[in-house]
Amino acid sequence: MANEKPSSAVHNAAAVSESIRIENQNRAREKRQLFLISLTSVVICLLIWEIAVRTALINPKYLSAPSQVFQSFITKFYDPKPDGAILPVHFISSLYLALVGYFAAVIIGIPLGLVMGYSKVFYKLINPVFEIVRPIPPIAWIPLSVIWLGIGTTAKGFIIFLAAFVPCVINAYTGVHQTNPTLINVAKTCGANDWQIFTTVCIPSALPLTFTGLRVALGNSWSTLVAAELLSAKAGLGYMIQQGRSLVRPDIIIVGMLSIGITGALLSACLSRVEKKFVKGRNAR
Repeated sequence: MANEKPSSAVHNAAAVSESIRIENQNRAREKRQLFLISLTSVVICLLIWEIAVRTALINPKYLSAPSQVFQSFITKFYDPKPDGAILPVHFISSLYLALVGYFAAVIIGIPLGLVMGYSKVFYKLINPVFEIVRPIPPIAWIPLSVIWLGIGTTAKGFIIFLAAFVPCVINAYTGVHQTNPTLINVAKTCGANDWQIFTTVCIPSALPLTFTGLRVALGNSWSTLVAAELLSAKAGLGYMIQQGRSLVRPDIIIVGMLSIGITGALLSACLSRVEKKFVKGRNAR
């Protein structure tokens, strides 16, 4: 009997291990199937698009075929025509501009939102002004930004800052405001002061929503990039799109749009990886 128990335990452990292995295989198979489905849908859309343009169902003057867009994308890496700069120059200019405005919004907006969520006095002081400024579209600030800051990089960064600032504040505030009151009461019972409660309870509790705000702000930064680069830009993805419109080059326009989209997706993926490191034990994506 004594020998049967260890044998049974080993058998159960082996069965559990086999079950886990099969489950992992099924998950991997499901991921491959979903990837193939997604890839197939993209290929089908591109084929329909290509055929529609090649057969003149869509006027090539208004929409370039995917093959032409791909050719223009490769060409723009070494040919500055027709907008005066190669694609890497446009990319670096836009990335610098977007990140300057974005990080300025993060540095100011996140602490502001956290403090607003914790301090009722500070909330009452700041919220009336914030609620007035919040609904104003960033583009509406362009005339004032030109008057205040001119038409240089500072003015463009200011427009992007405004686009990213609001979601940073709102999500940081909401994260602190929704902190479980029980956790705060336990901290008070243990003798924690206001600063300790804020830093050890409220801020960690607010991290998931704060990172959601960071992702939304990042998307807003890139979506406002084209409008910001209307201010007398000489390079940038938004500038390239505007030049493509002026020259009736839909392939250049689409190259700029795809560059913005792909870069935004990669930056969002990097931010998600950072979130997983800081928001442990929570539902981080």
